[in-house]
Amino acid sequence: MTKSEVITKLLPKRRAWPQAAATAFAPANIALCKYWGKRDAELNLPTAASLSISLGRLGSEVTLAPRAGHDRFTLNGKLLAPESSFARRAAAFLDLFRPAREFCFEVTATNTIPTAAGLASSASGFAALTLALNELLGWRLERRQLSILARLGSGSACRSLFEGFVEWHAGEKANGMDSFAEPLAARWPDLRVGLVVLSDKEKPIGSRDAMAQTRDTSPLYAVWPETVTRDLVALKEAIRRRDFTRFGEVAEGNALAMHATMLAARPSILYCLPETIEAIHSVHALRAEGCEVYFTMDAGPNLKLLFRKPDLRSIVKGFPEVRVVSPFAT
Repeated sequence: MTKSEVITKLLPKRRAWPQAAATAFAPANIALCKYWGKRDAELNLPTAASLSISLGRLGSEVTLAPRAGHDRFTLNGKLLAPESSFARRAAAFLDLFRPAREFCFEVTATNTIPTAAGLASSASGFAALTLALNELLGWRLERRQLSILARLGSGSACRSLFEGFVEWHAGEKANGMDSFAEPLAARWPDLRVGLVVLSDKEKPIGSRDAMAQTRDTSPLYAVWPETVTRDLVALKEAIRRRDFTRFGEVAEGNALAMHATMLAARPSILYCLPETIEAIHSVHALRAEGCEVYFTMDAGPNLKLLFRKPDLRSIVKGFPEVRVVSPFAT
């Protein structure tokens, strides 16, 4: 099945183009149990389920408006060339939803996190774009349907439609209608996420290509889906019981397992910088001193620390530049 066929199924009737602009925000999300590998690249259907936590007000805001002539994209106040990575991917996504071929878009996006540095700016960007389209074009879709549409732009974008802990169901159907995200009811008020940005440069290989290369060439990938399935169950149980030790151990182990599959790919994929390794050693040192902190990493060199509110002072002392997020702040 193609993306267009999925969209036709979800949007059988298109409303007339409104003469207005729409603005939407979506949070970035950090995967605790990783999404790494697809059973269908066209529809961004994952080989296994995943679990994330959103980052509150850190994410992407997108304003969408009709424009005559051609699409125009602005990111963080900078007008982008049509051939830039952001413009190309956003234009391809918008192509799926244009009410008519001649309709063009003015897209103004602001990221409050570094772009393409492994901090899920792509996920929040496509989620915000989907929400803006929903308002601008008058779809009035439910979040589950929007999650499916956002997934067509970027797999993990389906999780950025929600706050808190979010599970992305892998699904089994070929059309992907059972592959969507939904939030867990659980809350963890004293849980904190610390962003340790070691580089804000665009990563050398994008997640999409790295994922395919890992799946196709890494001998360790064969056991990855089983690892994810086991870790997902353990994480959900740890969240239910608020067992922070188990929660941190599983999340950290899952991240290291994902990066191990990449290291074993041919050619090897390595996102870590020397600063990344140094930061990991700092986490280990803090734990040895009695500060219970764990880390996770996505496809990039930056660390995300997992800790609780009472340990904030020790975390800031160990990582002075850390940006702390309270995912369940009221």
